[in-house]
Amino acid sequence: MRRAPRIAIVISILTLVVSILGLVATLVLNTFVLDEYDAYGEVPIPGSTTLQLPAGEMTVSFHTVTTGKPTSGFPIPDLSFGLTPADGLPEPTVTEDIGGTTTVNSDVRVRIWTVQIPQTGTYEVEANGSVDGYIAPRLAFGHDGSNGWVLWIFGGLFVFALFGLFAALMWSARVAKKARPLKPHEEAT
Repeated sequence: MRRAPRIAIVISILTLVVSILGLVATLVLNTFVLDEYDAYGEVPIPGSTTLQLPAGEMTVSFHTVTTGKPTSGFPIPDLSFGLTPADGLPEPTVTEDIGGTTTVNSDVRVRIWTVQIPQTGTYEVEANGSVDGYIAPRLAFGHDGSNGWVLWIFGGLFVFALFGLFAALMWSARVAKKARPLKPHEEAT
């Protein structure tokens, strides 16, 4: 009976370790592998280019290089862009959708807009903005391939493991305090 609480403690600790490793791996994968913020190309600010864009949802991010690491809110300049479809294509829908700042080394990007492209095709893109003081500013066109729902799974597993560890420790303490019958003592002859 005294082994069961110990087994529960070990299982809870292993579950905690798995959840922490899963959280870290998911964050790294979402940041470095799955986030394709520039999958369809970039446009310097100010500047223009032609991009081949697929139908569906697309993100438009402000992308620049910094000296040092931003310590508090990253200042987003006043930006604008135009997305003109080739002849015969319907107009895309643009929605402001400011996201969090992602910084990798000196590379900084912030999602500014979400665009709904109704039909695959060629689009003329023109970017403008007050970008004095920014290093190599550009708009990046891509999509968010990260899996945020996986973070919730590992976060839930972490909380579950914490409660399990607490319960197992309480169980172990109760078992250790429980009175046990003494074994009969043999008399020395």
